[in-house]
Amino acid sequence: MLTVVPEDSTPENGSTARPSLIDEIVREGARRMLAAALEAEVDAYIAELAGERDDRGRRLVVRNGHAQPRQVMTAAGAVEATAPRVNDRRVDADTGERKRFSSAILPPWCRRSPKIAEVLPLLYLHGLSSGDFVPALEQFLGSGAGLSAPVLAVGDGALGFWAALREVFPATAEQRCWVHRTANVLGALPKSAHPGAKKHLAEIYNAEDKTHATAAAKTFAAAYETKFPKAIAKIVDDLDMLLAFYDYPAEHWVHLRTTNPIESTFATVRHRTRVTQGPGSRAAGLAMASKLIEATQARWRTVNAPHLVALVRAGAVLEAGQLVERPQARAA
Repeated sequence: MLTVVPEDSTPENGSTARPSLIDEIVREGARRMLAAALEAEVDAYIAELAGERDDRGRRLVVRNGHAQPRQVMTAAGAVEATAPRVNDRRVDADTGERKRFSSAILPPWCRRSPKIAEVLPLLYLHGLSSGDFVPALEQFLGSGAGLSAPVLAVGDGALGFWAALREVFPATAEQRCWVHRTANVLGALPKSAHPGAKKHLAEIYNAEDKTHATAAAKTFAAAYETKFPKAIAKIVDDLDMLLAFYDYPAEHWVHLRTTNPIESTFATVRHRTRVTQGPGSRAAGLAMASKLIEATQARWRTVNAPHLVALVRAGAVLEAGQLVERPQARAA
């Protein structure tokens, strides 16, 4: 709200200069115009896609509240922008990734999740993974003393997470989730081909070792690439990142090839928020999540063969998932 400041209230020594009333009016006008333009942009986007619906007749593109306020520099000075958010549940047939609304008004940096590269190290130190923007399992956590990079990160198609990971922890290996990727592959195939494709895919991620998995991937490609090249590309193009888990202990493969461990950990929280139709408020949501996690953590278990975690972090050599050389032996 604008307030007219009497002339005699201006400091005489000039040490604390007040912005002129006309500057405040210009900035307030710019803020309102920007807010109206952003609202109109989203309304037009949603209206254009109103006919896109799922099998139950529900819209695939709807509004989803507002993003955090950002300061945008304009000719009138810094203006606060609060952009409306869009929940777009459509999937790109070519990439298998969720489609995203991108504002043509805001600059690119305003379209990304705020401070993800700054938050990622904190999440790592606490051994946490945020479902808001990191649908990933960060395995092989250190003791928390210092900020040594994680050995391997597991996730789906969260582009913001992978971009932040490469910026903050460039040496960390990447593993794509097989559950999500299988769904993407099946989405590019007719239903009649699903049973055979599922069998081929299981032979890849359940193979004896990486060599056999690579051979199984080639067999899958040979069987389907003529008729369904898009489905094959989802495996072949990212094969190295899909098979990265084979470079670690065989006891850990079941934990590393999908994001299920971290998603299952927070399943109780997710189910409860669905039943209650949302948390109600931020404070209530945090309290509910905290109590639910405290109640369920007694049933959690560690990864298989936890004693191997320290050896992997120390640089132990493995072949076909088996430990062949300990770090101490190599140092000697």
